[in-house]
Order: sequence, then C-alpha cells, then structure tokens
Amino acid sequence: MPIKLVVSDVDGTLVTPDKSLTDATIRAVQRLREHGIGFTIVSSRPPAGIRMLVETLGLTLPIGVFNGGAIVQPDLSVLEQHLVPAAAARCSIDVLSQCDAAVWVFTPEAWLVRDPLSAYVALERKTILAEPEVVSDFAPHLARAAKIVGSATDFERLSAAEATLRQALGTQAFVARSQPYYLDVTAPDVDKGTVLDFLSRRLAVAPESIAVLGDMENDLRMFRKAGFSIAMGNASADVKRAADCVTASNREDGFAQAVERHILATVSREKTG
Repeated sequence: MPIKLVVSDVDGTLVTPDKSLTDATIRAVQRLREHGIGFTIVSSRPPAGIRMLVETLGLTLPIGVFNGGAIVQPDLSVLEQHLVPAAAARCSIDVLSQCDAAVWVFTPEAWLVRDPLSAYVALERKTILAEPEVVSDFAPHLARAAKIVGSATDFERLSAAEATLRQALGTQAFVARSQPYYLDVTAPDVDKGTVLDFLSRRLAVAPESIAVLGDMENDLRMFRKAGFSIAMGNASADVKRAADCVTASNREDGFAQAVERHILATVSREKTG
C-alpha cells in the first residue's frame, strides 16, 4: 500500500550522535510534507526533550514519548499517560542499583537523579535540554514514575541487569534498551508499537501505509506493526534483521537517504506507473 505516514525514532535515527538535526534531515521532513505524507516521532525521551524537534521540524501530529508510555500533542499537552506501577518502579531501582547502574526516575514533570555527576548525566542534559532535580530518595516519587532509567558504562553489566529485570518484572513493566548505555523501564502494555496503533486509529491510516525508522531494541515493537520498516546503519544486527531494509547510519544522513530512496522514490514510481 502507498505510504501515508512516516514515524521515526529520535536518538540514533533522526538526530546525529551529537543530538543535532542536519539540514538534509530537515529538508527530508519538508519533502514528505510536500508529497502529502504525514510525519511524526516516537521516542524514549520525556516530553520536554522533544520540544526543540517540534519547533524545528514543524510537527503537527501526535508524538510518542517515554517509549510509548505517553502520547502528547505538539504543544506537549497529554493525550494519553501511563505510569510504571510503584512496585515495579521500586523493584527496578533495587535491581539497577545492585548492578552498579546510575538510576534516574522520570516523572511526567521532572527528571530526578541521586548523583548529578554520574556518567551520561551531561549527555542527557544536552539531549533533552533540561536540568535534573537531585533527590536523596526516589520513594516519594514512585507513584508518578513514567520511566526508570539505568545508565552504565559497563554495557555487559547492563545487559545482565536487563535479563534480571525482565525476569523479576514479567508483565508489570516494559523493559528495553533505548541506547547501549541506557536501560529503560516504562509502563506495561504500551510501547512504540501501541503508538502506531493510536496513530492509525486517530489519523485513519492503515498500518500497512505506515513506514517507520529506528535503530534499537525498543523500536522492534513498531517494526512489527508497520507496513514498512527501515533500520539505521548504526543499528544492531538484530534490528537490521527485523527491518525490511537498511539505510546509512545517523552519522551519514541515513534518515534523509531513507526518505529519498525508500519512501519518496516509491511515491514517484506509483505516479509514473
């Protein structure tokens, strides 16, 4: 079926490793619009972390944040909000702490950390353009946890924490890596795939007419729901195998390349055919 909507992951996909939008990416989104194809994003970021993308790309459609744990309008007003059950949040913090990961708690309103000097805090600050709130105890905030993050420089140890958390939590929460150095725990029964379901219903676009782009494990749920999936060149081997095709990396304008070669080229062939 013809592509009517493109949904992109953000970090590792839409933006470069230094978290910027290239001119080619901005133009590619404009080109989609010129061809009557909708565009939006779905990310593990909190709502505040996508504000700059909304402004630069002129986004007008609903946006998925917190790995699908919330769906917001471009003005960041909430359409849907799902929280991590308090017991699952508490278990996640315990497991991540035991694995020597730095733990962060995101509520819908704030980013909470215990150690502002831990690895990747500076990167996250740059990514979402927000300052963390330093707390000594996460317990008073667990009833409002939208995402728990474990960050670590030891990726193998984080993988072990991932396996332990999945076994401990079962269906109580969604556990996935959003970056090699981030392990995310978000609300159960919602993910990037359920954002596609929401968009399909709200925009009256069949899933077969939706194309998606991503690079990490947490993107696989939307790959399964979409009519066409594109993995970035920087994606893991598992993500590439799950995709319909692979584009260049996010260092090489892979998003813009995918739009031109795999989406707009298809539109042109349909018109001439």
